[in-house]
Amino acid sequence: MTDFSRRDVARSAMLGSASLLMGAASLPAQAAASSSTLIDPRSLGAKGDGKTDDTAALQRALDAAGEASGSVFLSPGVYLSRQLHVRAATALVGIPAWNYHTGGSSVLRLAGADSKCLLDLSDARGATIDGIALEGRDLGSGIHGMMTDRDKYVREDSFRIERCQINHFTGDGLHLDCIWCFSVRHCQIGFNQGDGINMRGWDGFILDNWFSGNRGAGFAARHENASMTFTANRIEWNEGGNFLIHGGDGYQITGNFFDRAGLCGIALRKNEHGRGPTQVTITGNYIKRSGKSANPDTYDSSQIWIEGATGVTCVGNNIWSGRDDGGEGVWSPSYGIVYQDLENCVIRDNVLHDGALKQLMVDLGGHGEGVIVGDNPGRIFVAPK
Repeated sequence: MTDFSRRDVARSAMLGSASLLMGAASLPAQAAASSSTLIDPRSLGAKGDGKTDDTAALQRALDAAGEASGSVFLSPGVYLSRQLHVRAATALVGIPAWNYHTGGSSVLRLAGADSKCLLDLSDARGATIDGIALEGRDLGSGIHGMMTDRDKYVREDSFRIERCQINHFTGDGLHLDCIWCFSVRHCQIGFNQGDGINMRGWDGFILDNWFSGNRGAGFAARHENASMTFTANRIEWNEGGNFLIHGGDGYQITGNFFDRAGLCGIALRKNEHGRGPTQVTITGNYIKRSGKSANPDTYDSSQIWIEGATGVTCVGNNIWSGRDDGGEGVWSPSYGIVYQDLENCVIRDNVLHDGALKQLMVDLGGHGEGVIVGDNPGRIFVAPK
């Protein structure tokens, strides 16, 4: 039996050390009896050959880790699987070697269309998912990459998703329902038929990720949502808009690159109860060529749209119009910053050089007290003939 501390596991996984792989391959099924145990699913019957359904062996490994507060190390290979349940206070760790289009090294590949998701995190309080490529294969309908499947808040989830790729699912990349306290870092979430992240909850850190080519939004929070730090992400080519929240409060949207959204680049909208967002900071972002697929006569064809907001600052962003790479596609968007029904908000010092095709700043009125809008220089873009 070979035991490792979880810190050593993570360090070895990052280095891809040969000694780790050799040690993991020798672990017996009884590894769950020891605390701080590293478990290799191959020792429990997994093949990782991309042909065998490894669901049962993988779940045995995850359950064994749950009994020991241990870690499952997914050695390089392609593991076909249906829905798996990650246990609390455990780690599922692999070697990240994926690229923009395909997974690599430690790959979990959806085996069939009879699952809600590939990784179920509903009971994964305090867990870590690190270095795994999840491939949905565009199977079924509404199948998510990872999800929390519940309708009420329990307590702080405190799980971490690190250096993972989550691509080609027919639902959302991450579907987080009634989530409370979590982080997603250094991941690539793309080409899913739903949203990159669909979140209902609060207290999250979403840092240094890549949201690309999802048919829904890159990030969406359409129900109760709050207390989110969204920093240093690249959000691009998402058909349903790049960033969308309905209501919500306590957001830091800082230092991101928003590019070629199908609809609005950043949309802060009223929720179903008519309540707009509050206490949101939008600063230091680059927002480029939004509204690719929008009706150009609607405000979906805009860079930023803020309505019903209280206590929002939108300051120091750089905003450009454009079209597809290679000089193809439609020029967009029609509008720069659209705003309505604001109170105690500031929109200033944004640069809209070639910022929109029709109108840079669109004031729809209905404001309360304390609204400051000014010093937003720019010019209307005239598309070359």
